[in-house]
Amino acid sequence: MAFFEVKNLSISFGGLKALDDISFEIKKGEIYAIIGPNGAGKTTLFNCINGIYKPNKGRILFKDRNIRGKKPDKVAKMGIARTFQNIELFNNMNAMENIMIGRHLHMATGLFRGAFLWGKNSFAGKEETSHRKKVEEIIDLLDLQSARNKFVGGLPYGTQKQIELARALALEPELLLLDEPCAGMNAEEKQDMIFWVKDIQDELGITILLIEHDMTMVMDISDRILALNFGKTITEGTPQEVQKHPEVLRAYLGEDDGECAA
Repeated sequence: MAFFEVKNLSISFGGLKALDDISFEIKKGEIYAIIGPNGAGKTTLFNCINGIYKPNKGRILFKDRNIRGKKPDKVAKMGIARTFQNIELFNNMNAMENIMIGRHLHMATGLFRGAFLWGKNSFAGKEETSHRKKVEEIIDLLDLQSARNKFVGGLPYGTQKQIELARALALEPELLLLDEPCAGMNAEEKQDMIFWVKDIQDELGITILLIEHDMTMVMDISDRILALNFGKTITEGTPQEVQKHPEVLRAYLGEDDGECAA
């Protein structure tokens, strides 16, 4: 049984086929990257996985269960979390509050119960303490201590990207979808992100599916890579195999031969 598998996935928008018969599988615990030029279908694929789009055909299997067509909240409850290309945070809330939102699927206290059972020794109070402890662990992992009580709207872009990653981790996913985590970052921030993604894999044991244009990051941390162009598979393999593939060089780098820069 594959941990995660996509089988013959296709989706069209009008007359445009955004994904055309895409298939791949991910082993538990690995970092699997998807690369390709703009318009290759990478984000569309993520949108199909986490339920934003409903594919025309194919299967999406997570731990041998078909999740194709399930709503995003159902997919999240099954253990799949996601970050987005564009930061989706609440600017008028601090970092702790934004990350705590990622705990909502684990909260048992509803509005009625929370309103009448308050105080640190109540069920709601104990639950709040438990969730905050989990979030503090994530803050320590991603070195976000200095941002804990600051409104995210006033924080640097790179720090906001960290907070979005932290919020996804607060879900305690088994599979983490990272949509261009290094986009817009400077060189130092990119190196930090590479370090944290490896820590997430090594320390938390989370399987990672990654979209990224930064080839240094892709080649540095990926176990295997899938290359797409115009919604179709070009090739799949190890970083060393993919970076030498002639169609990848033509489609992704605009080159005819040689190796892509790592």
